[in-house]
Amino acid sequence: MTGIHKGNKLTRRRALAVTGGTAAAGGLAIAGYQIASAETNTEAAASATGSASPSASASSGSTCMQLMTSVTEGPYYLDGALVRKDITEGKSGVPLTLRLTVVDATDGCTPVPGAAVEIWHCDAWGYYSGYTTANPGGSAPAESEDGSTADDATYLRGYQIANANGVVKFTTIFPGWYTPRTCHIHVKVHTGGQKEDGTYEGGKVNYTGQLFFDDDIAQEIFTLEPYSKHTGSYTELADDMVYDDSGAAGGLLTLKAVHKNNPAKGYKGSLTLGIDPDTENTGAGSGEGGGGTPPDGTPPADAPSGSASPSATAAS
Repeated sequence: MTGIHKGNKLTRRRALAVTGGTAAAGGLAIAGYQIASAETNTEAAASATGSASPSASASSGSTCMQLMTSVTEGPYYLDGALVRKDITEGKSGVPLTLRLTVVDATDGCTPVPGAAVEIWHCDAWGYYSGYTTANPGGSAPAESEDGSTADDATYLRGYQIANANGVVKFTTIFPGWYTPRTCHIHVKVHTGGQKEDGTYEGGKVNYTGQLFFDDDIAQEIFTLEPYSKHTGSYTELADDMVYDDSGAAGGLLTLKAVHKNNPAKGYKGSLTLGIDPDTENTGAGSGEGGGGTPPDGTPPADAPSGSASPSATAAS
Protein backbone atom coordinates (compact mmCIF):
# COMPACT_ATOMS: atom_id res chain seq x y z
CA MET A 1 0.00 0.00 0.00
CA THR A 2 1.26 3.42 -0.80
CA GLY A 3 1.66 6.37 1.49
CA ILE A 4 -0.90 9.13 1.54
CA HIS A 5 0.49 12.45 2.66
CA LYS A 6 -0.86 15.86 3.56
CA GLY A 7 0.87 18.59 1.66
CA ASN A 8 0.90 20.47 -1.60
CA LYS A 9 2.36 17.87 -3.95
CA LEU A 10 2.01 14.20 -4.74
CA THR A 11 4.95 12.27 -3.31
CA ARG A 12 5.52 10.41 -6.56
CA ARG A 13 3.64 9.37 -9.65
CA ARG A 14 2.98 6.05 -11.23
CA ALA A 15 0.42 4.12 -13.23
CA LEU A 16 -0.11 0.82 -11.47
CA ALA A 17 0.92 -2.04 -13.70
CA VAL A 18 -1.75 -4.63 -13.04
CA THR A 19 -1.90 -7.97 -14.76
CA GLY A 20 -4.61 -10.37 -15.75
CA GLY A 21 -8.35 -9.93 -15.39
CA THR A 22 -10.43 -9.36 -12.31
CA ALA A 23 -8.66 -10.87 -9.30
CA ALA A 24 -10.62 -13.30 -7.18
CA ALA A 25 -10.26 -15.48 -4.11
CA GLY A 26 -11.82 -18.93 -4.06
CA GLY A 27 -13.33 -18.16 -7.47
CA LEU A 28 -15.41 -15.27 -6.16
CA ALA A 29 -14.88 -11.93 -7.90
CA ILE A 30 -15.04 -8.90 -5.64
CA ALA A 31 -18.28 -6.98 -5.99
CA GLY A 32 -19.89 -3.91 -4.55
CA TYR A 33 -23.21 -3.89 -2.74
CA GLN A 34 -25.83 -1.25 -2.19
CA ILE A 35 -27.75 -1.04 1.07
CA ALA A 36 -31.11 0.59 0.54
CA SER A 37 -33.07 1.46 3.67
CA ALA A 38 -36.65 2.71 3.42
CA GLU A 39 -35.37 6.28 3.66
CA THR A 40 -32.78 5.72 0.92
CA ASN A 41 -35.36 4.10 -1.32
CA THR A 42 -37.68 7.08 -0.87
CA GLU A 43 -34.91 9.53 -1.73
CA ALA A 44 -33.88 7.50 -4.76
CA ALA A 45 -37.44 7.31 -5.99
CA ALA A 46 -37.80 11.07 -5.61
CA SER A 47 -34.67 11.72 -7.63
CA ALA A 48 -35.58 8.97 -10.13
CA THR A 49 -31.94 8.86 -11.13
CA GLY A 50 -29.30 6.19 -10.72
CA SER A 51 -31.54 3.97 -8.62
CA ALA A 52 -32.22 0.28 -9.04
CA SER A 53 -34.65 -2.27 -7.67
CA PRO A 54 -33.46 -4.43 -4.76
CA SER A 55 -32.51 -7.95 -5.81
CA ALA A 56 -31.77 -9.59 -2.48
CA SER A 57 -33.68 -10.37 0.69
CA ALA A 58 -33.99 -7.74 3.38
CA SER A 59 -31.95 -7.96 6.56
CA SER A 60 -32.56 -5.80 9.64
CA GLY A 61 -34.65 -3.36 7.62
CA SER A 62 -32.09 -3.00 4.83
CA THR A 63 -31.61 -4.59 1.43
CA CYS A 64 -28.21 -5.72 0.25
CA MET A 65 -27.86 -5.70 -3.52
CA GLN A 66 -24.94 -6.74 -5.72
CA LEU A 67 -23.41 -3.68 -7.33
CA MET A 68 -20.40 -4.23 -9.55
CA THR A 69 -17.14 -6.05 -10.17
CA SER A 70 -13.75 -4.36 -10.33
CA VAL A 71 -12.71 -2.69 -13.58
CA THR A 72 -9.61 -1.00 -14.94
CA GLU A 73 -8.06 1.86 -12.96
CA GLY A 74 -7.32 3.67 -16.23
CA PRO A 75 -4.12 5.47 -17.27
CA TYR A 76 -4.42 8.57 -15.07
CA TYR A 77 -3.79 7.16 -11.59
CA LEU A 78 -1.24 8.89 -9.35
CA ASP A 79 0.21 7.32 -6.24
CA GLY A 80 0.30 9.21 -2.96
CA ALA A 81 -3.01 11.12 -2.99
CA LEU A 82 -3.82 13.57 -0.19
CA VAL A 83 -5.98 12.73 2.82
CA ARG A 84 -8.72 15.35 2.54
CA LYS A 85 -12.46 15.74 2.21
CA ASP A 86 -12.44 18.73 -0.18
CA ILE A 87 -10.51 17.74 -3.30
CA THR A 88 -11.49 20.67 -5.55
CA GLU A 89 -8.22 22.58 -5.05
CA GLY A 90 -9.72 25.68 -6.64
CA LYS A 91 -11.22 23.93 -9.67
CA SER A 92 -14.48 25.46 -10.83
CA GLY A 93 -17.59 23.48 -11.69
CA VAL A 94 -21.00 22.36 -10.47
CA PRO A 95 -20.66 21.29 -6.81
CA LEU A 96 -20.87 17.57 -6.05
CA THR A 97 -21.06 16.04 -2.59
CA LEU A 98 -20.19 12.37 -2.80
CA ARG A 99 -21.23 9.92 -0.07
CA LEU A 100 -19.79 6.41 -0.35
CA THR A 101 -20.40 3.57 2.10
CA VAL A 102 -18.04 0.60 2.39
CA VAL A 103 -19.52 -2.69 3.57
CA ASP A 104 -18.24 -6.23 3.97
CA ALA A 105 -19.98 -8.28 1.28
CA THR A 106 -18.90 -11.52 2.97
CA ASP A 107 -20.43 -10.64 6.35
CA GLY A 108 -23.98 -9.51 5.79
CA CYS A 109 -22.99 -6.12 4.36
CA THR A 110 -21.78 -4.85 7.72
CA PRO A 111 -19.87 -1.52 7.69
CA VAL A 112 -16.10 -1.53 7.23
CA PRO A 113 -14.79 1.27 9.49
CA GLY A 114 -11.27 2.43 8.76
CA ALA A 115 -11.37 1.57 5.07
CA ALA A 116 -9.47 4.10 2.96
CA VAL A 117 -11.54 5.25 -0.01
CA GLU A 118 -9.64 6.98 -2.81
CA ILE A 119 -11.20 8.85 -5.73
CA TRP A 120 -9.86 10.75 -8.72
CA HIS A 121 -11.47 12.31 -11.77
CA CYS A 122 -11.04 14.91 -14.50
CA ASP A 123 -11.96 18.59 -14.28
CA ALA A 124 -14.76 20.40 -16.15
CA TRP A 125 -12.73 20.36 -19.39
CA GLY A 126 -11.51 16.76 -19.21
CA TYR A 127 -8.03 17.30 -17.72
CA TYR A 128 -6.49 15.22 -14.92
CA SER A 129 -4.00 16.73 -12.50
CA GLY A 130 -0.54 15.39 -13.24
CA TYR A 131 -1.48 14.47 -16.81
CA THR A 132 -2.40 17.82 -18.31
CA THR A 133 -0.56 17.13 -21.57
CA ALA A 134 -3.30 14.63 -22.44
CA ASN A 135 -5.70 16.12 -24.99
CA PRO A 136 -9.30 15.66 -23.73
CA GLY A 137 -10.63 15.60 -27.28
CA GLY A 138 -12.94 17.99 -29.06
CA SER A 139 -12.18 21.66 -28.51
CA ALA A 140 -11.21 22.66 -24.96
CA PRO A 141 -9.39 25.63 -23.44
CA ALA A 142 -5.88 25.03 -22.16
CA GLU A 143 -5.93 23.54 -18.68
CA SER A 144 -3.80 26.45 -17.45
CA GLU A 145 -6.66 28.86 -18.24
CA ASP A 146 -8.40 27.54 -15.14
CA GLY A 147 -5.50 28.61 -12.95
CA SER A 148 -3.81 25.23 -12.72
CA THR A 149 -0.09 24.47 -12.77
CA ALA A 150 0.65 21.20 -14.53
CA ASP A 151 3.65 20.27 -12.39
CA ASP A 152 2.19 21.08 -8.97
CA ALA A 153 -1.58 20.59 -9.13
CA THR A 154 -3.17 17.69 -7.27
CA TYR A 155 -6.75 18.72 -7.93
CA LEU A 156 -9.65 16.27 -7.87
CA ARG A 157 -7.73 13.50 -6.10
CA GLY A 158 -7.96 12.40 -2.51
CA TYR A 159 -8.61 9.85 0.24
CA GLN A 160 -10.98 9.68 3.15
CA ILE A 161 -11.04 7.13 5.99
CA ALA A 162 -14.42 5.49 6.60
CA ASN A 163 -16.13 6.26 9.90
CA ALA A 164 -17.79 3.72 12.21
CA ASN A 165 -20.63 3.36 9.71
CA GLY A 166 -18.28 2.74 6.80
CA VAL A 167 -19.08 6.15 5.33
CA VAL A 168 -16.83 8.66 3.60
CA LYS A 169 -17.83 12.02 2.14
CA PHE A 170 -16.06 14.08 -0.50
CA THR A 171 -16.59 17.65 -1.63
CA THR A 172 -15.76 17.94 -5.32
CA ILE A 173 -17.19 19.09 -8.65
CA PHE A 174 -19.20 17.28 -11.29
CA PRO A 175 -16.61 15.73 -13.65
CA GLY A 176 -16.38 16.78 -17.27
CA TRP A 177 -15.63 14.37 -20.09
CA TYR A 178 -12.83 13.37 -22.42
CA THR A 179 -12.66 11.25 -25.56
CA PRO A 180 -13.59 8.41 -25.69
CA ARG A 181 -15.11 8.13 -22.21
CA THR A 182 -18.41 9.04 -20.62
CA CYS A 183 -18.56 11.14 -17.42
CA HIS A 184 -17.10 9.09 -14.55
CA ILE A 185 -15.13 9.00 -11.28
CA HIS A 186 -12.47 6.43 -10.43
CA VAL A 187 -12.49 4.78 -7.01
CA LYS A 188 -10.32 2.41 -4.97
CA VAL A 189 -10.99 0.89 -1.56
CA HIS A 190 -8.02 -0.04 0.65
CA THR A 191 -8.12 -1.94 3.97
CA GLY A 192 -5.67 -3.29 6.50
CA GLY A 193 -3.45 -0.23 6.60
CA GLN A 194 -2.73 2.20 9.41
CA LYS A 195 -3.33 5.94 9.50
CA GLU A 196 -0.60 7.77 11.38
CA ASP A 197 0.30 11.46 11.30
CA GLY A 198 -1.71 12.14 8.17
CA THR A 199 -0.55 9.09 6.26
CA TYR A 200 -2.07 5.70 5.48
CA GLU A 201 0.44 2.90 5.09
CA GLY A 202 0.27 -0.83 4.37
CA GLY A 203 -2.80 -2.90 3.70
CA LYS A 204 -4.19 -3.91 0.32
CA VAL A 205 -6.50 -2.72 -2.46
CA ASN A 206 -9.82 -4.56 -2.16
CA TYR A 207 -11.75 -2.80 -4.90
CA THR A 208 -11.00 -0.79 -8.05
CA GLY A 209 -13.94 0.63 -9.93
CA GLN A 210 -15.63 3.57 -11.60
CA LEU A 211 -18.74 5.59 -10.77
CA PHE A 212 -21.08 6.90 -13.46
CA PHE A 213 -23.67 9.63 -14.03
CA ASP A 214 -27.08 9.73 -15.68
CA ASP A 215 -26.78 11.01 -19.27
CA ASP A 216 -29.60 13.53 -18.99
CA ILE A 217 -28.13 15.14 -15.89
CA ALA A 218 -24.60 15.14 -17.27
CA GLN A 219 -25.55 16.71 -20.57
CA GLU A 220 -27.62 19.39 -18.84
CA ILE A 221 -24.63 20.29 -16.70
CA PHE A 222 -22.35 20.38 -19.73
CA THR A 223 -24.38 23.29 -21.11
CA LEU A 224 -23.30 25.37 -18.10
CA GLU A 225 -20.07 27.28 -17.53
CA PRO A 226 -17.26 26.25 -17.40
CA TYR A 227 -18.24 22.91 -18.99
CA SER A 228 -19.72 24.53 -22.11
CA LYS A 229 -16.27 25.73 -23.18
CA HIS A 230 -15.40 22.10 -23.99
CA THR A 231 -17.16 21.18 -27.22
CA GLY A 232 -17.17 17.97 -29.22
CA SER A 233 -18.71 14.50 -29.19
CA TYR A 234 -19.69 13.34 -25.72
CA THR A 235 -19.82 9.56 -25.15
CA GLU A 236 -23.11 8.45 -23.63
CA LEU A 237 -23.36 5.62 -21.12
CA ALA A 238 -24.59 3.09 -23.68
CA ASP A 239 -21.48 3.69 -25.81
CA ASP A 240 -18.90 3.77 -23.03
CA MET A 241 -16.14 1.16 -23.08
CA VAL A 242 -16.34 0.47 -19.33
CA TYR A 243 -19.94 1.01 -18.19
CA ASP A 244 -21.96 -2.20 -18.67
CA ASP A 245 -25.46 -0.69 -18.87
CA SER A 246 -26.61 -2.31 -15.63
CA GLY A 247 -27.64 0.78 -13.67
CA ALA A 248 -26.59 0.84 -10.03
CA ALA A 249 -25.19 -2.66 -10.53
CA GLY A 250 -22.70 -1.10 -12.94
CA GLY A 251 -21.73 1.84 -10.75
CA LEU A 252 -24.44 4.36 -11.67
CA LEU A 253 -24.67 6.88 -8.84
CA THR A 254 -27.91 7.87 -7.19
CA LEU A 255 -28.08 11.64 -7.71
CA LYS A 256 -30.19 14.24 -5.97
CA ALA A 257 -30.26 17.88 -7.01
CA VAL A 258 -29.54 20.41 -4.27
CA HIS A 259 -32.06 22.75 -5.91
CA LYS A 260 -34.85 21.22 -7.97
CA ASN A 261 -34.89 23.89 -10.67
CA ASN A 262 -31.27 24.99 -10.68
CA PRO A 263 -28.66 22.33 -11.57
CA ALA A 264 -25.87 24.86 -11.13
CA LYS A 265 -26.47 24.64 -7.36
CA GLY A 266 -25.04 21.13 -7.39
CA TYR A 267 -25.83 17.50 -6.70
CA LYS A 268 -25.49 14.90 -3.97
CA GLY A 269 -24.30 11.50 -5.17
CA SER A 270 -24.36 8.27 -3.20
CA LEU A 271 -23.47 4.62 -3.59
CA THR A 272 -22.45 1.68 -1.39
CA LEU A 273 -19.41 -0.44 -2.19
CA GLY A 274 -19.17 -4.00 -0.95
CA ILE A 275 -15.76 -5.60 -0.59
CA ASP A 276 -14.15 -8.79 0.60
CA PRO A 277 -11.56 -7.46 3.11
CA ASP A 278 -9.54 -10.67 2.77
CA THR A 279 -9.10 -10.42 -0.99
CA GLU A 280 -6.83 -8.15 -3.00
CA ASN A 281 -8.30 -6.74 -6.21
CA THR A 282 -6.47 -4.06 -8.14
CA GLY A 283 -8.90 -4.20 -11.03
CA ALA A 284 -8.77 -5.49 -14.57
CA GLY A 285 -5.49 -5.11 -16.42
CA SER A 286 -4.58 -1.51 -17.23
CA GLY A 287 -4.83 -2.36 -20.93
CA GLU A 288 -8.43 -3.54 -20.55
CA GLY A 289 -11.43 -1.28 -20.64
CA GLY A 290 -9.43 1.59 -22.11
CA GLY A 291 -9.94 3.88 -19.16
CA GLY A 292 -9.57 6.92 -21.35
CA THR A 293 -6.31 7.00 -23.25
CA PRO A 294 -5.78 10.28 -25.12
CA PRO A 295 -7.64 10.42 -28.45
CA ASP A 296 -4.46 10.16 -30.52
CA GLY A 297 -3.92 6.69 -29.04
CA THR A 298 -0.77 7.48 -27.07
CA PRO A 299 -0.29 8.17 -23.37
CA PRO A 300 0.72 11.71 -22.37
CA ALA A 301 4.43 12.42 -22.70
CA ASP A 302 4.98 12.52 -18.93
CA ALA A 303 2.95 9.40 -18.13
CA PRO A 304 4.69 6.43 -16.47
CA SER A 305 5.48 3.42 -18.62
CA GLY A 306 2.66 1.41 -17.05
CA SER A 307 -0.05 3.50 -18.73
CA ALA A 308 -2.83 1.85 -20.66
CA SER A 309 -2.08 0.48 -24.09
CA PRO A 310 -3.56 2.31 -27.08
CA SER A 311 -4.83 -1.05 -28.28
CA ALA A 312 -7.06 -1.48 -25.24
CA THR A 313 -10.22 -3.50 -25.63
CA ALA A 314 -13.52 -3.20 -23.80
CA ALA A 315 -13.60 -4.55 -20.26
CA SER A 316 -15.60 -7.64 -19.55
